[in-house]
Amino acid sequence: MENVILVIHLILALCLIGVVLLQRSEGGGLGMGGGGGGGVMSARGAATALGKLTWGFAIAFIATSIALTVIGASNSNDTSIIDRIGGGASAPVDENSGPALPPASDLLPPTDGDAPLTPPRAD
Repeated sequence: MENVILVIHLILALCLIGVVLLQRSEGGGLGMGGGGGGGVMSARGAATALGKLTWGFAIAFIATSIALTVIGASNSNDTSIIDRIGGGASAPVDENSGPALPPASDLLPPTDGDAPLTPPRAD
């Protein structure tokens, strides 16, 4: 069932892309769009039909998206994919098995008293 809805969803996505690309640009931002009629339908009639197709495809696309989400949630397990790959059991980690860390005082830079840090002179 999930595969059938997924195929319908992909077909709807392609149809929605095609219908949106067929629509006439109303803003004229790219200098295209508009233009003369001469077709079977008037310019206003074509815009209305393409608009209705766009709305129909969009509603169907959203419905299939919700259906796929519901089906995916019902098919999901409470376990992680890592648990399925690793076999579910992992060896406990011993905290004392690694090399000892140096004390924090060895990690700080050496200080020469309270003198300000200045770069060496260029002489």
